[in-house]
This record gives sequence, structure tokens and C-alpha cells, in this order.
Amino acid sequence: MTAPIPVRLGWLDALRGYAALTVVCFHLSPLVLGSERHLAVMRHIDLGKYGVLLFFLVSGYVIPMSLEKHGSLRRFWIGRLCRIYPAYLFAIALVAVLCAAGWMTWPASLRQETVTGVLAHATMMPDLLGQRGAVRVFWTLSYEMTFYLVVSGLFAWKLHRHSAWWASGLAVLAFLGPPDNLFGADPGQRRTTAAVLVVVIGLSVLAYVKDRFVLLAGTAGIALLLLPALNGHDTKNSTVVASWQGLLLLAVMFAGTVVYRWQHGQLGRRPAAIALTTVTLSVVGAHWTHLGTTAALRVWAANVGAVAVTFALAFAMRNRPVPALLTWLGRISYSLYLLHAVLLFQVVRIVPDIGKSAGVIRVAVGLAYVIVALGVAWVAYRMVEIPGQRLGRKLTARLDPRPIPASSIATQRAATATGQGENERQSV
Repeated sequence: MTAPIPVRLGWLDALRGYAALTVVCFHLSPLVLGSERHLAVMRHIDLGKYGVLLFFLVSGYVIPMSLEKHGSLRRFWIGRLCRIYPAYLFAIALVAVLCAAGWMTWPASLRQETVTGVLAHATMMPDLLGQRGAVRVFWTLSYEMTFYLVVSGLFAWKLHRHSAWWASGLAVLAFLGPPDNLFGADPGQRRTTAAVLVVVIGLSVLAYVKDRFVLLAGTAGIALLLLPALNGHDTKNSTVVASWQGLLLLAVMFAGTVVYRWQHGQLGRRPAAIALTTVTLSVVGAHWTHLGTTAALRVWAANVGAVAVTFALAFAMRNRPVPALLTWLGRISYSLYLLHAVLLFQVVRIVPDIGKSAGVIRVAVGLAYVIVALGVAWVAYRMVEIPGQRLGRKLTARLDPRPIPASSIATQRAATATGQGENERQSV
């Protein structure tokens, strides 16, 4: 059985679970509501981006907390790799099986640029290389991985407390509009960039795990900001449309870090408020100015407003007990996020004319799909994620055992001395 989640972390798990379920429902809605109603909702708010931005805010809050709690880049990276890669590789393996069975097809970009695609998936960076992930939702992992590497670099150089500056700076830079396609304008450049990333990221993580050349790895991690800053791709294969949008996503994650630092007294209220306001206005303003439509302004104002309200409400209730259903959703949220799109392809195969079916049938199929997706995610969590996390703890204990605090040593010695004295008294 898994240990109960502390109240102080339960609200974060609840947000993750809620965000994952929102993304699932967003992807399901064209089948249940119909394309026209789905698009009508999107003209007011993009619930997919709303869920993703919530994910990124939570990551921005949690990742620095996790890193600083460990106090060790080695422990952090062993834990991260064993936390995210098993389920990720399982999702890819599942797609491979379904493709071999003829129930799915690999994305066109993977078929056309196979070497680039494989290398991009090795580092979780497909979207930053203009590639479609084996599962479409993999695009967010590109920015999660970039954030891990940047934050690790800042931690290595002891610059990690300046979160407000990073959040504001990235947001303003995005608003100004950096160039695109600097490292990947053609297939050859994309392949070269993908190969360089495998080497740089692989050596950086190895340096952290070996605890050698850490500052050099940290420099490389911070320098990886150049990838989202200068290599955005406005293609059908990338979800992020340009460099400015990629920078905004990183700014949102750093906004989550700003909240964490303010809450723990590491950042004053005024600089925190300024940073959060800058990020908020830049996300809305950049989409308005770069996309050039009032529709973009309206939708992104709704997206950001909804995210801010949701996160603020969860934060305000952070010290209250969280319903067990929400914490359970939070635990399985990663597997649910990775696998739900794969399962959705099968719904279309099994019920090909669902769009023409009666409303009650579409709702019934939608509910059945959600139940199956939750069940599959739970099985993947139990069979893949939990063993991966156990492996991470074992590797951490072996490679980076925590030293016994001096106070514990003194307590053990006192207990030993007391025990010896007691034995001597009993033997008299």
C-alpha cells in the first residue's frame, strides 16, 4: 500500500489530478459534444491549455522544493529519471505494439526523420526539435525536461533563489518575440541538434549522478534556455507555435517557483507580486500581439484567469484535508496524461461513427472511456511507476547514502551506553 499523502502536499496532488482529468475531457469533448460545440467552447477558453498551464505551475512549485529538500543534484536526478522515464517508455512501448498490430500509425515526422525522432525521444525533447511525439501529449515533456535542467544549473551555481527575475525576464523576452528555427530550419540541422542534445543532456545528468564537473553541467543546463528561446517551430509537427510561446511556458513554471519562495519567506510579497503580474500580462499580451487577433486576447485572458483562480483556490485550502479521490487522481495523473490519448485512438476504431450517434450514446461511450482510462492509468501506476520509484530509492540509497546527523550518533551512543549499563546491573 502507498503511504498517505501529507495534507501540505495533498493540494498539489489534487491539482495534478484535476489538471490531468481536464486534459482528458478536453480531448474527449469533440467526440461527446461534437466538433462544432467543441470549437464553440474553444472560442471562449482552451481547456487543454488551461490544464497544461496548471500542470506547469505545479511543476514550478514542486521541482525546486524537491531539489532543495534533497539538497543533492545526484539524489534529485536519480529520483526524477526513475519517476518519469518508466511510464514514458511504457507509453512508447504500448504505441509500438499497437502500431505493429495495425491499430495505430507512427507520426509522419517519426517516419520521415526517424533518427531525429528517436534521438529527440531519448531526451524527451521532440517538440523543441520540430517533431511530433509518439504520443501527441509528449510535447509538454520537452518543456518539463528543459525546466529540470535549467533549475539544476541554477542550483549548481547557487542562483536558484532568483526565481522572480527568471520568471519576469523570460516573460518579457517572450513578449518581445525572439527568433525561430535557429537550430533546426531543415532536417539536417534538426538531426544535428538532436544528436548534440543527447550528448549534452546525457553528460550533464551523468555529471550530476557522479557528482563531478557539476558546475560545467550546470552551465550547460542554463545554456539550454537557448533552445526554446531560439528554436521555436511553426509547423504541423510542433504544438508550440514559436519561440516566444515556449519561453512563456517556462516563465509560467518559474511563476510556480515564485509562489513557493514567497510562501516560505525566501521572497518578499512585492517582488513576488511584480513577477506574477509580469508573467500574467505577458502570457496574455504576447498571444494578443504575436497572433494579432482579439480572439487570441479573449481566449488567453480566459485561460490565464481560470488558471490563476484555480491555483489560488487550491493554495488557499492547502492546509485542509483533501478528498481521497483527488489525491488518488493525482497519484495516477502522469500515467493518465501519457496514456489517455493512446486509448482515445482505440475508441474511434471501436466506434467509428460515434460522431453521428445519438447524444445519449456519445455520453455513454465517453463515460466508459474515462472509466477505462482511469483503470489503465491505475494499473500503469501500480505496475510501472511504483516499481520505478522503488528503484530510484534503492539507487539513491546505494549511490548517495545520507550521512547520519551528529545528533543521531550521540543519541545512538547514549542508548548503547544505557543498554550496557542496564546489562551490567542485571548481571550483578
